Amino acid sequence: MKKKVKIIGFPMDLGAGRRGVDMGPSALRIAHLSEKLQYLGYEVEDHGDIDIEIMETQTVKNDKLKYIDEIERTSLKLAEVVEKTLADDEFPLCIGGDHSMALGTLAGIAAHCRKHDQRLGVIWIDAHADMNTDSTTPSGNIHGMSLAASIGLGSPRLTGLYIPGPKVAPENTVIIGARSIDTEERKNIKESGITVYTMSDIDKMGIHRIVSKVLKQFRNNVDHIHVSFDVDSVEPTVVPGVGTPVPGGLSYREAHLLMETIAECGCMSSLEVTEVNPILDNRNASAVFAVELIASSMGMRIL
Repeated sequence: MKKKVKIIGFPMDLGAGRRGVDMGPSALRIAHLSEKLQYLGYEVEDHGDIDIEIMETQTVKNDKLKYIDEIERTSLKLAEVVEKTLADDEFPLCIGGDHSMALGTLAGIAAHCRKHDQRLGVIWIDAHADMNTDSTTPSGNIHGMSLAASIGLGSPRLTGLYIPGPKVAPENTVIIGARSIDTEERKNIKESGITVYTMSDIDKMGIHRIVSKVLKQFRNNVDHIHVSFDVDSVEPTVVPGVGTPVPGGLSYREAHLLMETIAECGCMSSLEVTEVNPILDNRNASAVFAVELIASSMGMRIL
């Protein structure tokens, strides 16, 4: 992995249904994110946060695409920063913020990959599939549409963000840890051809077998692996500070083993961590866990 890491904060909560995740980047910094990475031998640059207008200054013009104007504007800025980070041969570590952040992150990565004739692969670790569109969403919250838009489904304002067309091919996209999927969203998943490993699959197969299988598949088919980790993929008793908790998630050790296995591969080229909500947390425990998880993905070991 690249030894220079650029931390990019995206304090976005406009894509979610609950306030608080806009403070996620600050919570991760308070939990000593930079210091952990420096301890592992990385040179760390903190880019600071993308400037985002707060919800109180916004109006909802479309109930099926809430706050799309500001999400589109700021996602374009994020995409530009991510693309430049990769062009400078640095590792982009994007911290959020709700999972609408992935719109900009993936757009910037995809732009870089296109310029260098690279194939992008995405490992999406989440309790939710985020495969709704403006036609299927029950809430209008864009954080539930980010993966669908990135593979080319939904509103053209989202699918065409930054660069035209899909950002990642469905066959190079894998969801791990899903356990809360909307009825209409299931149709989008099945028709897209994306591979999904639910918590039931993890119970049956084990997390190490699943992630090893995914990495083996990607090793032969993609050049750039992006990991998008939503902390609500983890059991809420371990990580209480998330906006959309769902019982029955990854255990503490399953989450770390997953990220440790990715680190052992040495093939992760970018990472984002989303949905830490300090308002719902207990003494910043969820942010501390997220920082430990990032460290596991970047080389921290027990021995």
